[in-house]
Amino acid sequence: MSTGATMGSAEGRRLRKARRWRRIAAAAGALGLCIAAPLVLSVMPSAQSVMAAVDNNPGHAKGVLSYGQVSGLPLPRFVSLKSDEVNVRRGPGGDHQIAWIYRKAGLPVEIVAEWDNWRKIRDADGEQGWVWHSLLTGKRDVLVEPWGKPGGTRPLRNGPEKDNRVVALLQRNVMAKVSRCTGQWCRIWGDGFDGWMSQDQLWGVYPGEKID
Repeated sequence: MSTGATMGSAEGRRLRKARRWRRIAAAAGALGLCIAAPLVLSVMPSAQSVMAAVDNNPGHAKGVLSYGQVSGLPLPRFVSLKSDEVNVRRGPGGDHQIAWIYRKAGLPVEIVAEWDNWRKIRDADGEQGWVWHSLLTGKRDVLVEPWGKPGGTRPLRNGPEKDNRVVALLQRNVMAKVSRCTGQWCRIWGDGFDGWMSQDQLWGVYPGEKID
């Protein structure tokens, strides 16, 4: 068969197909229907596949990467608990078993993964689980050196320098609000204290992170 005959045959098939779609559309229009060409739908993977991807990610233990930025915000990132009662589940869904319950509003946690309206969080002890997004807030709180030795204290100073006067000694796991961070020092405050602490002694802010 010649090239011209092949092209003519292909063109004929295209025209016949176009006429057929026009007849279908015309008939549908008479009935008040809407006919559209087939669409390619983007289907989200299952929650199980998300969990597997997160748990099998080599960088996940360090909080370097996680599955899907549903909110469009960076991962990982620090947030705080919004409620005095937060259920932590073993998977991203209300049908998953409750692993434990937090009972301290303001507790800083780190979001390491997102799935729909669920967030996978990690706390200062390294425990991880899934919580409903509205139970978290972007307001920043910190814990004073939760990895420190029991009974230990850290100095709170009246300025962001090592030679500034010590105004208080805070025990490990004391929770505080953050008003500012320079990247090396953070101004924190709480019940009966207000001052500056070295940023590397706080859980709830990243090294070098600046907060105004």
